[in-house]
Amino acid sequence: MDKQFADYVNQTSDQARLLMRRFMDHGKQMMLRTELWELFKEFCGEEGNEPLLDSPLAVTIHASQEAVLSHPWIYLAVRSRVARWEYIRIHVDNLSMENVTVSKFLCLKEQMVSGHDSLFTLEVDLGPFGRGFPRLRESRSIGRGVEFLNRKLSSELFIGSGEGSKPLLEFLRVHQCQGVQLMLNGSIKTTHDLRQALRRAEDYLETRPKDDAWDQVRVKMEMFGFQPGWGRTVERMRYTLRQLLDILEAPDPSTLETFLGSIPMIFNIVIISPHGYFGQKDVLGLPDTGGQVVYILDQVRALEKEMRRRLSEQGLSIEPQVLVVTRLIPESGGTTCDQRMEKIEGTQNARILRVPFRYSSGEMVNHWISRFEVWPFLERFALEVEEESQKELSCRPDLIIGNYSDGNIVASLLSGRLGVTQCNIAHALEKTKYLYSDLFWRDNEEKYHFSCQFTADLIAMNTADFIITSTYQEIAGKADSVGQYESYGSFTMPGLYRVVNGIDMFDPKFNIVSPGADSSIYFPYSKKKLRMKKFRKQLDDLIFGGRDTPDSRGSYEEADKPIIFTMARLDHIKNIAGFVQWYALSKRLRELANILVIGGKIDPDNSNDAEEREQIKKLHHIIDEHSLEGHVRWLGIHMDKKMSGELYRRVADSKGAFVQPALFEAFGLTVIEAMVSGLPTFATCFGGPLEIIENGVSGFHIDPNNGDGAAKVMVEFFERTKDDPSYWNDISRNSVDRVMKRYTWELYAERMMTLSRVYGFWKFVTNLERDETRRYLEMLYGLQFRTLAQNVPH
Repeated sequence: MDKQFADYVNQTSDQARLLMRRFMDHGKQMMLRTELWELFKEFCGEEGNEPLLDSPLAVTIHASQEAVLSHPWIYLAVRSRVARWEYIRIHVDNLSMENVTVSKFLCLKEQMVSGHDSLFTLEVDLGPFGRGFPRLRESRSIGRGVEFLNRKLSSELFIGSGEGSKPLLEFLRVHQCQGVQLMLNGSIKTTHDLRQALRRAEDYLETRPKDDAWDQVRVKMEMFGFQPGWGRTVERMRYTLRQLLDILEAPDPSTLETFLGSIPMIFNIVIISPHGYFGQKDVLGLPDTGGQVVYILDQVRALEKEMRRRLSEQGLSIEPQVLVVTRLIPESGGTTCDQRMEKIEGTQNARILRVPFRYSSGEMVNHWISRFEVWPFLERFALEVEEESQKELSCRPDLIIGNYSDGNIVASLLSGRLGVTQCNIAHALEKTKYLYSDLFWRDNEEKYHFSCQFTADLIAMNTADFIITSTYQEIAGKADSVGQYESYGSFTMPGLYRVVNGIDMFDPKFNIVSPGADSSIYFPYSKKKLRMKKFRKQLDDLIFGGRDTPDSRGSYEEADKPIIFTMARLDHIKNIAGFVQWYALSKRLRELANILVIGGKIDPDNSNDAEEREQIKKLHHIIDEHSLEGHVRWLGIHMDKKMSGELYRRVADSKGAFVQPALFEAFGLTVIEAMVSGLPTFATCFGGPLEIIENGVSGFHIDPNNGDGAAKVMVEFFERTKDDPSYWNDISRNSVDRVMKRYTWELYAERMMTLSRVYGFWKFVTNLERDETRRYLEMLYGLQFRTLAQNVPH
């Protein structure tokens, strides 16, 4: 407990006691941070209490994420810094203070829900498994796990001479592909032999032309103990050999990472994404089918290209394979999701493998299933994926990448059975999207089955060798908000189990690797020669067409106004209806601009998703209530990617803007797409866009919970650009520059391939495999998850 805080409370005991009673008299058993802070500010606004606003008491109340009130105690969950928590209680009358355990705090929350204290609740505590394991110390280092590992372990692994380098020697000897031994052969048996061979090889290669290929030096190199994989040319071979000599002489983290990144060890990748309609055409906008599909397809193209580049650079003519494994849906609604195999466009050897869900009888499930209801099918799916993927690859994969909760738990099952490096990508963890979704899990169980999802998340994130996130916030939030992964650090699902230590934010498995946008489709509007002119008339008909256009509503009365564009699926979190409501209530914004909405269907009867139908009706109601027919153009269509790229640019031609109004957005691919097109962007301040956009420089942050404020930001922008057109150009140019420097698929693929090799290395030479943790999680899977999954109706 902070001593300054305790001392200050004692010094201002009368005011502090009144404040505690104010909290208690509020009548709630639990309060969130916003409620606590608002009550505190209200109290400080009263005469004589003003000094409290600038005091240690204010700091603690502001840092308290939630409170549990159980007379005569007020319990606070204090997040004093990012990812650092303590739990305290304060006596309302005598102001005595003490620390409490996280278990006690969670137990109190359970009592508030159930009304009684449970005699026994299963506690999940993964903390003991991390003892002695290297972990970061500083919050600013979170998400830079591989850098930390290389610094921490390289010196420890190579300390001293001789035997200290033996693990690296063993690692270099295990690599082979398609029956061909790579890197080292059996003649090098000790690290002394390795050093000697490196020196001989370097002396020999100095006598050879730098452009000589492996075949021209093979005989001698094999005599020294080397196999293919050191480089395509003599120049590259010498570079790689020198790196290894430098590492053996004096380990440097950067050199080690570069060397490991060049080792040919990733030839076959399996990417798991079970739910939704995973296809390349006519699927976006279908239930549970959106940004994740776009992300993975772009990811595959970038990874295959980078894999091929690295293999070529190391002198290997091996064709890499990438297999996206998803669910086969016989009733596919005219999409390709009923086809077992589909080649991925824009790649040479990547494809989609579809494996069916099956009932316990073995019968195939024919219809689409919500992502919240897939749980009973995943174990059998994983077993079939194991068999089918190896049949397609003719070997086991070298890396398994899971996506979302369902894909990550399948990846955990596969990596455990095959002994393969596992990478997790959450995309969006549902737990932080729904208030108290863990505490009141029973209320949501019939619709969402969060008991399954949160248990699957907990297992998968702890079995993963490394985790990729798009932003820092996804891991650890920011100063005043909790990260998505951080929310799994401690939580409770009353009557099921409580988690006192679920995931460590300082674990070096976390790495930030941000995706990008396909540069062949999404590029600046100013690149006139690259513009897809064939779409111009079709787009103008869609944007400016009349009210009789199919799948549309509204038509602009003043078509020369700038366009504010938004595009997303219609659900509560994406908040498209909320944005239209902001626009409706801002007379000045309506005067300055029109809006273009692309999402959902126009007729709610054409949607088979309950939440989408609700949002469609809400959007119609807002348009009717505020007479927006002449200001809003709503298209209920699913647009081809190439056309959507040109649409961003067409809106930029009008000197318009893009809005991403989500209540929360894990990353924001549409934000990247809009920005790189040169379209000034207004995006939610909750989630990834907060890091993507430099507010007021390369775009604007808006608070989706403050519609008036968001509309005001847009009004100010359009008024300023009306007076000074160069301002629009400045924001547009800065948006493009921001994306090109930090958010491209080329950067993503390069980082991903390096990470997979580095973690593969550490997994081989240390205890990063964490067998004890895996056994503990297998028990949680068998005794909890499997039962919960089978209870989901199917």
